Amino acid sequence: MAAIGILAIFLSCSLCLYFVLALIRQLNKLWWTPIRIQHQMHSQGINGPPYKFFYGNNKDVSNMKKEAMVRPMDLSHDILYKAQPHIHAWIKKYGKNFLLWNGSQAELIVTEPELIKEILNNRDNTYVKEKPGGYIDKLLGDGLVFSTGEKWTKMRKLANNAFHAESLKNLVPAMITSAEVMLERWKIYEGKEMEVFEEFTLLTSEVISRTAFGSSYLEGRNIFEMLTKLTMITARNTYQLKIPVISKFYKTKDEIEADELEKEIYNRVLEIVKNTEFGSSTGGHFLQLLLTAHHNANVSQRISIKDVVDECKTFYFAGQETTNNLLTWSVFLLSIHTDWQEKARQEVLSLFGHQNPTPDGITKLNIMSMIINEALRLYPPAISILRKVEKEATLGKLTLPANVTVNISNFAVHHDPDIWGEDVNLFKPERFSEGVAKATNNNVAAFIPFGMGPRICVGSNFTPTEAKVVLSMILQRYAFTLSPTYVHLPFQLFTLRPLNGVQINFNAGDPKTNASAVEDKSRIDISTVKGKTTIPRAEHEVMDMGYLMETIEAIPYHDLFIHSYEELLRRGLGR
Repeated sequence: MAAIGILAIFLSCSLCLYFVLALIRQLNKLWWTPIRIQHQMHSQGINGPPYKFFYGNNKDVSNMKKEAMVRPMDLSHDILYKAQPHIHAWIKKYGKNFLLWNGSQAELIVTEPELIKEILNNRDNTYVKEKPGGYIDKLLGDGLVFSTGEKWTKMRKLANNAFHAESLKNLVPAMITSAEVMLERWKIYEGKEMEVFEEFTLLTSEVISRTAFGSSYLEGRNIFEMLTKLTMITARNTYQLKIPVISKFYKTKDEIEADELEKEIYNRVLEIVKNTEFGSSTGGHFLQLLLTAHHNANVSQRISIKDVVDECKTFYFAGQETTNNLLTWSVFLLSIHTDWQEKARQEVLSLFGHQNPTPDGITKLNIMSMIINEALRLYPPAISILRKVEKEATLGKLTLPANVTVNISNFAVHHDPDIWGEDVNLFKPERFSEGVAKATNNNVAAFIPFGMGPRICVGSNFTPTEAKVVLSMILQRYAFTLSPTYVHLPFQLFTLRPLNGVQINFNAGDPKTNASAVEDKSRIDISTVKGKTTIPRAEHEVMDMGYLMETIEAIPYHDLFIHSYEELLRRGLGR
């Protein structure tokens, strides 16, 4: 009996010790470490909003974003305060580099180009891609965006082979085919208002399906729809913090749905992969390269089937999301600044007439390049770049503790008047008339819509090429203006997108005649033009995130639209 009593005491003491140590570990993570880092950064002149136990600044950020979405803004390109209100407010208060808290995780916001260049050009793994975990991991897996080390090197080499300049020339016909399908459908909307964000969502989904995977949008439709649902779930939970221990044993409704979507996406992508592998589908160039690597006789160069699926998920998502946003904002800008629309049209007609664009001709679209660069500056698809400090590091004159997240706000950099001048928020493509280097005064980190350095976005050539093809074909056929029903509310959902879409009036016939007939809004001070809200909320009422997500979920796909698109494909157009 005495032995049993001693054993019981020992077990009780061990259990108490375990809980005490667990409590100390959590206190270290949730209080002592944040306070230490905050003090260390403050002593170096880096300030920021004070750390709050457990939540950090997440509640503040969430509330600021909700407040920003309450009502539409004036029709202006001064949009930093809308899409990233916390960055805008805290740069003003604390300076261009400041510290904020994502829960208990320290996050250094960096907007000085010299420091950005040092971070993104680093090659000794001081600043690494952080494994996202959670919902983002379910969305993209361990693909090219988040993989590191030898795996990233191997996968990057495959992607470079698929999307280098010469390969892109071979992809142009597929881009043209997909654009022709879209433009054929547009004929029933001539002279009417059309929402282009949805149009370009389907178009870019079709293009990435054809060019990378050798399939059509119809074959990948379920994948895109499930990725969209998973994106919405991820966005809803961006600032949700999990309580340690409890989260391991209890799953929310969103977590359960995300798990189911992840499995279904994996199975659908795997089906396309196997159809290509066993000859029932031709596959695209990129997918063929992945499958060749999967069967590589050299074990060190071989990739797993999960690697193949993760890369497919990454390119399905990123391949359409980036170009979709670039096309949407470019058309939006040209619909306001019709003088630049006409300049671009004349350039297209002088090179191609009314024939389809050619790979060689696309490289000569100088005015179009200026317009696209200015669109990427004002409305970059990705508006921040994240890295994690792997070990204590020196950045400029700063000493950064290990495990701090570095958040490069390229969005803030693109809208910095100290870099671009007092006209920073005006649409002026002529900035880029002598190239990017001249526009940035040789400050390469001042314009980074696709990042820079060894991990620059692999689609940095693919996206502008697709945009040039599609815009050229639109300009050959239509003159267009912004509809008065448009509501200007850019917001961040991974990429920078329009909350209510972009409504455009397209006029067919002779584009030159139509262009001269419409009002030239390029001379209007757009800061005085206001949109008309379609959000049925009282102006004083703060929109809750549940309502916002309902609004967002209405954006991506409408059944009637999809069925019309399917019908065109079934009739053989663009096959």
